[in-house]
This record gives sequence, structure tokens and C-alpha cells, in this order.
Amino acid sequence: MLAFFSKRQLVLIRYQWQLFCLALMFFTQLPVSKKLPYSEKRMNQANRYFSLVGLVIGLLVVFSNFVFKHLFSLEVAVVLTMIMSLFITGAFHEDGLADMADGMGGGYSKSKRLTIMKDSRIGTYGSVTLILSLLLKFQLLIQLGQHALLSISVIFAYTVSRAFAASLIFDTPYVADEELSKSKPIASQQSKRDLVVLMVLALIPAMALPWFFEDYFSFLILLFVTLLVIRFTFRYWLITKIEGFTGDCLGAAQQISELVIYLVIIHHVSTVGGL
Repeated sequence: MLAFFSKRQLVLIRYQWQLFCLALMFFTQLPVSKKLPYSEKRMNQANRYFSLVGLVIGLLVVFSNFVFKHLFSLEVAVVLTMIMSLFITGAFHEDGLADMADGMGGGYSKSKRLTIMKDSRIGTYGSVTLILSLLLKFQLLIQLGQHALLSISVIFAYTVSRAFAASLIFDTPYVADEELSKSKPIASQQSKRDLVVLMVLALIPAMALPWFFEDYFSFLILLFVTLLVIRFTFRYWLITKIEGFTGDCLGAAQQISELVIYLVIIHHVSTVGGL
């Protein structure tokens, strides 16, 4: 098959594959070659594949749920599925949510909020936020499982939520001090091309929606408008509080948008119906 590509095309394909692997390394604990080339430019370009990484994680999580639900009750299967998700991602996004909650809740100035976010210890605001978000996610996944919509919802939410979070890079300043930051290096810039690729890849799971939802166009419109409003509000809040975003804020954005997607799905099913 590779014989059909020119040498230049093979170089481009290899480069894109390396960008995807870099994104995979950024978001997951999955094994990636230690010889993977890294640079700030490559890290910024890799953000175009964040939604695709979400799709991969979603598929792995759904497969684990398929196994668990044939061995245990729905409730136990959901808990084990959530544990598997945390294992795959290293609780990367949940850590960001907790750190952002601590910083925003405990700091009274931009510098103080950023300093608290960089602290590896979790405080009251972070603990409460993390516990409530996990409890809400558990309950939402239970309801989705009862409607036989857990698999498609997880795949869709894992993909779109990462696109939602990464889109903030495009038009929001990066404010963290990389020398003092405790987090992994992150993408801090995003081109229009990267944004377009990110969004197009995020639409892949949407192709399966007609099989699961009645009037899925109204669902997509409702979800799009809801996420757009939340993005505008969240971005405005970040700029007001810290004048931009940090890696923790992107993790929080992913967690918040994932929960919102589940809520919109459940609302749509309860009002319109599904399979």
C-alpha cells in the first residue's frame, strides 16, 4: 500500500502520525515511543488531534464497559468503567479540574490563583468539586446505561469534549509560567488549520447518532448552542480571573463539557426519545 505514495507524501504521513502520537502521549498513559521527536512547534500542531485521541480513549473505555457489564451489575460496571478511564488518562483532566477549582476558589488575585493551581496538593475547593463531578458523572452514566446509550454517549462526549477544551487555545492567551508549572508541556498556540482539523475529527462520532437518536438534528443544534454559550462564558470567566488559560483550565473545560454533553443527551432522550 505504501508503494502508492511518493517519498514526500510518506514523509508527510509519518509527520502527522508523530503528531498524533504526541497528542496520545499528552492525554493518556498509553505506551508511546520514547524516541518520538518533540518540539514546541510539534506540540502546538499536535492539538489538531486532541479530539481523535478522545475518540481512541472513548473506544477503549466503551470496550471495557462491554466486558464489565457482562460480569457485573450496571452500577458496578459503571464504577469499573470510570476507574478504567482514570487509569487510561492518568486522571489528567480530573487533576486539572481540581487544581482550577482550588485556584479560583482560594485565590484573590491573578498571581495567587496561578500559584495555587501550580501546587500539587489538593484543597477544599478542589476536593469538593472533584467529588461532586465524579458523583454526577456516575449518576449520568447510570441513566445512559438504562437507556442503552452509554457506549455512543461516552464515545461522542470523549471526542467532542476534548475538541471543546482544545478550541480555547485558538483565541485565549496562555498565561502559565512554564518554568514553575507542575504540569506537562501543553499546546499554547493554535492555527486556523489546526482548529479546523480538530473540529472535523470531532464530528466522526456524530455519524452514528442517527442510529441511536430520534430527531438527532435537533439534538446537535441544542448541543452546539449549549456548548457555544458555555465556551463563551467559561472563556470570559478565565480572562476575568487570570487573563487567559492554563493546562489545568483545559482539563477543567474537558470535564465540564463532558458532563454537559451527558446532560444534554439525557434531556433530549427524556423529551424526544431514543432507541
